[in-house]
Amino acid sequence: MKPITDQIKEKPWKGWVLFIATIIIVFFLGLLASSIIERRAEAVFAYTPTVEHSQWEPRNEVWGENFPRQYNRFLQTKDTSFKSKYNGSAPRDMLEEDPRLVVLWAGYGFSKEYNQGKGHEHAIDDIRKILRTGAPVDGKTSPMPNTCWTCKSPDVPRRMQEVGVAEFYKGSWEEEGHQIVNNIGCADCHDAQNMNLRISRPALVEGYQSMNMDINTVSHQDMRKLVCAQCHVEYYFKGEGNYLTFPWEEGTSVEEMEAYYDSYDFKDWTHSISKAPMLKAQHPDFEIFQTGIHAQRGLACADCHMPYINEGGQKFTDHKIQSPLNNIANTCQVCHREETSELLANVYERQDKIKETRDELEKEIVRAHVEAGKAWELGATENQMEDILMDIRHAQWRWDYIAASHGASFHSPIESARVLSTGLDAAHDARIKLARVLASLGFNEEVPYPNIVTKEKAQEFIGLDVEKLNSEKEKFMEEVVPEWDTKAAEREKTYKTKNL
Repeated sequence: MKPITDQIKEKPWKGWVLFIATIIIVFFLGLLASSIIERRAEAVFAYTPTVEHSQWEPRNEVWGENFPRQYNRFLQTKDTSFKSKYNGSAPRDMLEEDPRLVVLWAGYGFSKEYNQGKGHEHAIDDIRKILRTGAPVDGKTSPMPNTCWTCKSPDVPRRMQEVGVAEFYKGSWEEEGHQIVNNIGCADCHDAQNMNLRISRPALVEGYQSMNMDINTVSHQDMRKLVCAQCHVEYYFKGEGNYLTFPWEEGTSVEEMEAYYDSYDFKDWTHSISKAPMLKAQHPDFEIFQTGIHAQRGLACADCHMPYINEGGQKFTDHKIQSPLNNIANTCQVCHREETSELLANVYERQDKIKETRDELEKEIVRAHVEAGKAWELGATENQMEDILMDIRHAQWRWDYIAASHGASFHSPIESARVLSTGLDAAHDARIKLARVLASLGFNEEVPYPNIVTKEKAQEFIGLDVEKLNSEKEKFMEEVVPEWDTKAAEREKTYKTKNL
């Protein structure tokens, strides 16, 4: 082959082609180099701290000065526009949608008000406004303990550090009202020194210890679940001090936690109609997720609820924590190749089938409560009712275990169906035994099903004066909450930060 110089002498046009090609290549290499340098510079600028603050800094906007991208995305958890078939972030009155819930929770705070959970930026406002926390004004105290604040704010680990964990839990809910004012945020999940994930709530650490497990040995991927599991779990308030406790001593299945509660004769409340010693499932999302296929494949909560996002030269975790169904391209379709419409249909199919079974169980439990109330009215004895009340307790515990975990039918549809089926067994057992008791008391007719077609009728049936509750809450919001905010603002002026 002739040297390139000889070829150019023979055919000068080749020289021009080579020259132009060289210019083009150099031009694009220059663009690539410029892009790399720009991205590196952007990365350095983006993660250069501008403010120094302590681990106990509860104000998310202060953390946000160092991490503006994450903070700006987090602020979008204010969004209440997304509504899926069953969940989402849009306001939904769950008692209005399903009035049977009022009867299931008769005698307990959830019968007063129960709404679809919104984003983390609504945490403080929602707990202040909900009727369950009462209206502590004019010398009244809240029916709820301080423990109810635990998952609502980064002010909580600050207060635990100041007064001690057990001391924080003590007292009624309004006592910490002026202290807990910042919404769920950065300090709840991150280490201020290096931004590593951290556990800020001792109940999770203690829950692991109760199972003879060391939470300090878990992987980073496990931490991407456990920072969520600090709050999205089943728990109860133990003893007179209302100490927040995870019932994991026997294990984390529905039966194992039930056995734990039964062994301590624990009850959240006594049902006002049936007199059954009831359990209220909180939101055992973590426990149920662990039994599903996504957990078995190694996924964590953040993979679907906080997927990675690219912005400029940065790839970071999306802190707009939300339903994956509102972001399918970056969640489901990272692994699944089906069209969006097909993936949605798959999710709704599972949810529909679980809800169908759950609704049947609800009806059976409502009937059991009402029939038990009739038995007491006719003079049933505690000995006659003891086993029946435990059946009702176990049936509703299983129903609530699935109902309270809004993602259960997607996270683990097989386990959800299994749990509900055992709940149906318990409810049927209760009603068969009730039929025998009622017959022995001379009542052989069908106990009428209550007229609970609306939330209002259901609340009237159980004896709730909701108009009075709303009036008291309105006064509380107008008179007490502004005082809390004023005190908090004065205190936060004393918090120390350092510009770098």
